[in-house]
Amino acid sequence: MRFIGIDPGLARVGYGIIDEIEGRKKMLDCGIIETKSSQKEEERLLEISNDLSLIIKKWSPKIAAVEKFFFYRSSTTISVVQARGVIIMTLGKHNLSILEFPPMQIKLAVTGYGHSKKDDVLNSVMSELNLSSAPKPDDAADALAIALTGIYLQ
Repeated sequence: MRFIGIDPGLARVGYGIIDEIEGRKKMLDCGIIETKSSQKEEERLLEISNDLSLIIKKWSPKIAAVEKFFFYRSSTTISVVQARGVIIMTLGKHNLSILEFPPMQIKLAVTGYGHSKKDDVLNSVMSELNLSSAPKPDDAADALAIALTGIYLQ
């Protein structure tokens, strides 16, 4: 089964593609969709949708795992929520099954501890996927952790 993990954002959306066959996991791709702050918000949201559609068409995942938004007071909260909505809509447009996980559940699934530090999550991702170097940037590595959570908890 092929999974896509998504770490939502407006400036950067992390994504990670993992194949899971008979218990073996293999990273196929990871990266970010990046938008420019100089663009209008509607242009940024459209770019996220279009780029995500291209990634989905290229890799044909069957299941999407998406991080649930963790509420906090920030000037970017509404923009991130809007980007997440566009991501969910785009995944739905491509008929993917969608799994959603809060940050603590992702940490628990990947490391065994819900309050793990970022480095612990990264090390677990690298170990599980037999990666010799850390996926860059952090948003891509986070997306792989989200995809792994989808695999573990589907």
